[in-house]
Amino acid sequence: MTPDPTEYARLAERLTATGILSDPWLDGRPRFRAAPIVLDAATDRALAGAAESVAAVYNEVALMCAADPALLDRYFGLTPFQRLMWDASAPLWHGIARADVFRTADGPAVCELNCDTPSGEAEAVLLNPAVAREGLADPSRRLDARFCDLIETMAARIGKRGPLTVGIIYPTELVEDLSMIVLYQRWFEARGWRVVLGSPFNLRRAGARGAALFDTRCDVFVRHYKTDWWGERLPVWDDEEELPDREPLVEPLRTLLGSALASGCAVVNPFGSVVTQNKRAMALMWEELARFPSWAQEAIRAYVPFTARLERLSPDELRCKDEWVLKSDYGCEGTEVIVGAETTDEVWSESLAHAIPRRWIAQRWFRALADEDGAVVNHGVFVVGGVACGYLTRVQKGATDCHALTAPTLIEANP
Repeated sequence: MTPDPTEYARLAERLTATGILSDPWLDGRPRFRAAPIVLDAATDRALAGAAESVAAVYNEVALMCAADPALLDRYFGLTPFQRLMWDASAPLWHGIARADVFRTADGPAVCELNCDTPSGEAEAVLLNPAVAREGLADPSRRLDARFCDLIETMAARIGKRGPLTVGIIYPTELVEDLSMIVLYQRWFEARGWRVVLGSPFNLRRAGARGAALFDTRCDVFVRHYKTDWWGERLPVWDDEEELPDREPLVEPLRTLLGSALASGCAVVNPFGSVVTQNKRAMALMWEELARFPSWAQEAIRAYVPFTARLERLSPDELRCKDEWVLKSDYGCEGTEVIVGAETTDEVWSESLAHAIPRRWIAQRWFRALADEDGAVVNHGVFVVGGVACGYLTRVQKGATDCHALTAPTLIEANP
């Protein structure tokens, strides 16, 4: 599909007027697609149902690991500080997540669930109104209300009611997700809540049980700082250079986890997502399939591509590279993802030779349906409190990465 420059210029003007999505271009190229992805109601239900079912399976993983801690060592090999995060939060892990759902000839396939610090909320909420059409519904229209309701529910669990003070913790030195941070701030302030922004390094103790950002004690902390950045940072390749900032954030973790354990604050997403965000959770689903309830077994078979820990597969099984995708445990946005069908024999062999097995999975490659230009649609379904409530839809040839076009998503009204 050849974009219309005039149409895109109009879309860009509408988006910049929001004051949130301020740059519709990336390296001189459009970030968005002006033409919406239009789903019929049945397809919307199928994609949303797949995302909700897989999120429910992840909850079973959390419950299973809480009941049988030996699974943590067998599948995840958590570092001491990652284990601390899990032990302080388990089995809580969920608040907001985004399932990457693809359409295939056999139905929806969910290649992963981003449940630690999912991004793209600003695009999901602001793109659709910019291309609104009569007779088409916006599937993301309730994302803000559902997320704010979730935060109120989490606050109520620790006895916090009425106007809240919410701290948003994020990597302040990075700009990629600032649009989402600003959007959250607007949502919260529209409910009459006080909002404080800062990084983990701005956390302070507040009294015997509380935690503060700078000098402001917060009832709820919205955590958009990845769990694998709070803990020890370890290599995934045996030949890579030593990572910078490898040490855990000891004092920030002590402050926030201590307050959460004392019911002095709530954290969204809970630190238990250190386990569910780890892609080896999908290997656990398949390798421990018989331990799941029947409904979960059906969901795993229907939606989750076969996944195994890398160390469990022999060289013969991995020789046919076109059948596999390699993923590191905490890689995101296309980094540390090796799609066998899209790489050379040399790169595949080098990847297998240098990947540290306990940090990787191998997932069965599936053929996603492509459009007339050969592009594949990644239907990123947002799930808040277990319920699907919006889309971050990205279109690209090959694996989804930062160069994908983000497209509006609209739903046909029921006939």
